[in-house]
Order: sequence, then C-alpha cells, then structure tokens
Amino acid sequence: MAKTQITAEPGIPQIIITREFEAPCALVFRAYTDPELIVRWLGPRELTMRFDYHEPRDGGRWRYVSIDPAGNEYGFHGVFHGEPSIDGIVQTFEYEGVPGHVALETVTFEDVDGRTLVRSVSSFQSVEDRDGMIASGAEHGIRDSDERLEELLAELQGR
Repeated sequence: MAKTQITAEPGIPQIIITREFEAPCALVFRAYTDPELIVRWLGPRELTMRFDYHEPRDGGRWRYVSIDPAGNEYGFHGVFHGEPSIDGIVQTFEYEGVPGHVALETVTFEDVDGRTLVRSVSSFQSVEDRDGMIASGAEHGIRDSDERLEELLAELQGR
C-alpha cells in the first residue's frame, strides 16, 4: 500500500505532501476537480462535506464546508490561479475559522508507469501559520484523505 509522505522542514513555511496512486493521471486529476468526487474523499472520514460553489478555472472561486457528527460546520475557501490542468492546480486555501491566514497550494500529477505521483506544496505566509495548520490536526486529515482517494480510485477503475 502506498504511503503518504508529509514534509515540514524547520524554519520553512511550507508543507510538502507526496503520494503515489494506483491510477492514471487523468483519473486522479478528475478526482481533484470534480466536486461530486471531491466530497467522497477530501477530509477525515468522520466528517462529511458539501460544496457551496466550485469553479475550477482561472479566477474561479471555491468554498466547501466540513460537517462533524455533532453538526458543527467548518468552512474553507479559495481562488484558482491559472487554468487547472493535468499539469497542475494552483489555488489559495483559507480556513474561515482563522481568517487572514492564506496558503498558496500547488498540486502536480506525474505519470509513473501508469500510476500517478501527486505532489502538493502548501506555502504559508509564515512558519507560525504553517505550524498552526500542523497543530490543527492536518496530518490526520491528509492521511485519511489519501486513503479515501485510493479507495475511490480503485472503485472508479472497477478494482
């Protein structure tokens, strides 16, 4: 089974996440851009998600809400920069519970013998912002998301 690698170098305001998926790039890209698929894999298993809007185009906005079992809602939003493509997705990311702490995220998809290596780089405004994201439980959400994505990709490929 593939392992998610999460790197947060001391003193550098970035989180780098890599994971190889047993699926072609086009399918993984679709899972990253189709809101009907995104709600099935993004976030921890114990939360559900809804999209308020999702406009994957240059200047397009997105907003989703994660909902915990008690009904508490946690909003996130951002803007796409450049045209999302299989070559990469660039977008901002902001948790509405801590406004003003915006990260710039770049996701790339690389073909590796029919599998896809996904590399996500989140650049924060400061090391403190990056550390705050890590302290919020981001690792749990990242690992759960990647496991759920692997399961979804297997289902979509009939495995």
